[in-house]
This record gives sequence, C-alpha cells and structure tokens, in this order.
Amino acid sequence: MLRISAFKLQAIAEGVLTFLPGGTRLLQRGTRGSDSARYCYAVWMRHLTKILKFNTWSSGRLGTVVELGPGDSLGTGLAALLCGADRYIAVDAVEHANVQRNLKIFEHLIELFRIGASIPNQTELPEVNPVLDDYRFPVYVPRTIGSERQNAIADALRDRTNRNPIVTYVQPSETRQVISPGSVDLIFSQAVLEHVDDLETVYRSCSEWLRPGGLMSHQIDFKSHGTSSEWNGHWVYPVSVWRLIRGNRRYLINRKPCGAHLRAIQKAGFEIVAEERMRGFSRLKRTQLAGVLREMPQDDLTTAGVFLVAKKRSQAMS
Repeated sequence: MLRISAFKLQAIAEGVLTFLPGGTRLLQRGTRGSDSARYCYAVWMRHLTKILKFNTWSSGRLGTVVELGPGDSLGTGLAALLCGADRYIAVDAVEHANVQRNLKIFEHLIELFRIGASIPNQTELPEVNPVLDDYRFPVYVPRTIGSERQNAIADALRDRTNRNPIVTYVQPSETRQVISPGSVDLIFSQAVLEHVDDLETVYRSCSEWLRPGGLMSHQIDFKSHGTSSEWNGHWVYPVSVWRLIRGNRRYLINRKPCGAHLRAIQKAGFEIVAEERMRGFSRLKRTQLAGVLREMPQDDLTTAGVFLVAKKRSQAMS
C-alpha cells in the first residue's frame, strides 16, 4: 500500500507541475523509439505482415498510407514508401520529427531493405507488438526501389512546405486540406490511440479517409504509462485524482479500455477482421476500479494491449 501511495503522490506532483509556467516542458519525453531505424523497420514490417492476409489492393500496391502519431521520426512511413507505397501522410498533433533525423533514418532503412534484414524480434525489442510467428524478411517484399524514387522521397523530406505529395506532415486540423474522402488505402498507428480522448471522432475520420474495403491497423497500449505501480492501476483513480495526475498535459492517456475502442470502430462503419490481445496479470478486481470503469468486462481488465485490423465496410454493407 505504501508503494502504491508513493506512486500516486509522485503522479499527482508531476501533474500539478504542468500547471506551472514551463512545467509541461520539464516533463516532456521522447515518443518511445521512433528515432531508431530498426524500431521503425520492426513496427512497419509487423503491421505489413499482419495486414497482408486481408489485402484488398487489386493493383498489388499500397497506394496512399496514413500514419497517426508518427512521433520522433517519419521512419515507419518511410519504410512503407520503400515497400512500394505511392504516398505517405503523417498526422500528428505535435510535430516531433526533423529533416536531418528523417534523412539519416531513411538511409539506414534503405540498407535494411537492401540486405533483407530480419525483422527485429522480442529479444531486441521486447516491448514492441504485435508478435510475429516468423521474423525473417518476407519474400513478397521488394528489397530495393529505384534510385530515382529514393531521391524523390529524400527531396520530399527536405521540402517543409508540404508541396511534394510523396510525404506530407500535417496536424489533425489540416487533414481536410490534404486528405480527400475515400482516397486512402491504409491507416496505421503504433501506441498512439491510448492518448486520444475523442475516439469516435478519430475513427470516424479514418472511415471518411479510407476507400471502401480499405484497412486500418492499430497497436494500442492500455498500461498506466508510469502513473501507477500496477500496470492497470490508473483505472483505480477517481476522476478528481486523475485530473490532478493528468494536469495540463493534453495527451497523457485516455484510460479507455479495449472495449471502448471496439465499439467506436464498429460505430464508425468498420468490420474488425483481426483482434490480438496482449494479456497482463491483474491484481486488481473490478470492484476496485473508479466510477464507470467498474463496468468494463473482465476481459478488458486483463488486456494490457491489443493489435486490431479493421476493414471499412462498403456502401452496400453500411
């Protein structure tokens, strides 16, 4: 109990600090790994491996790919371009990435594809999901693209005006200017959607952007993100305490369990075609949870993460 109380006091203190001038900057941390080419390679190749069994791209090309919350670099999207995607659009509320970092990661990614590097596994990146059965380089993925295409991608990274359509980096409020309805083939995210408060709006936007039959894949992390000694201890805090812990941080975590995402996805017009839950042992009982969180199913209480693939329904199925 003492250890839990100490964690709670520290979490509250950090939250209160964010209300002070400059306090939020003091607590800012990186976005977990995307400044590493091998991390970006691992994330993209895992998503690609998982979604290809649901591939509905008649042309065999990825077309337009949108990533939600790319983080410290655009590396995962650059990996998609190296796999043959025509266009990559990064949507992020806060622009973390910079040109020189992206170019450096791009060069490293080119080499990883050229040698057909194995996908980094759980030994190297134990916290990265989803887990694969086979980490060998997929035989169906091209190892190289032409030098002309590589140069075009590099030029797009250097163009901060977003005039080059190969790579576009926008805030959510700007998406209507660059993403036409029904123009996207794939949307993906990695450990991002647990930070989004308005899930219904996000999934509705995904449905608007995707063409009928288009796919989205999301890895979502439901753990406490350091706000509790228990991985799911953040579900115990009453709303008043959680407000103090969250403080002035817009994108801490939303505390919504797996079921909330599933409902919002289906409401937005998607069919869930894959659902892989990562389990966590829970020392907590649902009776210990705060407010409406007590209503979550037992299945959600032990879901520490989930990998979801969803397909946009056609007009006829809506």
